[in-house]
Amino acid sequence: MKIIRNIGSLAFVLGLFTAIFIGVPWYMMVSEDPVVPWWLRTAVFCLLGGILVVLITLALEPKGTASSKKESRPASDRKILMLNAAKVPGRDVTEILGLVQGHTVFAVWLGKDLSAIARLILGGELTEYTEMMGQARTTAMDRMVAEADRLGADAIINVRYMTTSVVGSATELLVYGTAVKLTR
Repeated sequence: MKIIRNIGSLAFVLGLFTAIFIGVPWYMMVSEDPVVPWWLRTAVFCLLGGILVVLITLALEPKGTASSKKESRPASDRKILMLNAAKVPGRDVTEILGLVQGHTVFAVWLGKDLSAIARLILGGELTEYTEMMGQARTTAMDRMVAEADRLGADAIINVRYMTTSVVGSATELLVYGTAVKLTR
């Protein structure tokens, strides 16, 4: 169902851009001739058909189907403990190495935005944005852990996440914490 929805989204995007960036200038240049060429009719049908396919696939999708993909994390040579507390139970901080952070900005493409808008109308989880935020969180966290690894940290304490909307569906995600050395 998701593949069919993505094909519908792609048809919508292609139809939209053809109608706007080719159809409108063509109409302005040859407005005396009211005959609509085949390619402009095809673009409009793709645009409308794409919306229809997305709406149908979303309506037929069972309620409550969330993205159940496991986030894959690259294996690290060092295991760095991360927690959002100031102390690690049973261990003492021997050295504070400093602030470490990971940062990324993610966005979904216009076709997925169309699916999300339709899902706002029909209700349910916005899986397109859930997947995007999961990828952004993993990327930012991996960057923070890599920075802590370069410093030789055993743990990152006081881990915090911060998100903000940049523009449209683009979201900035920052994760930060304090890299520390611990007693054995």
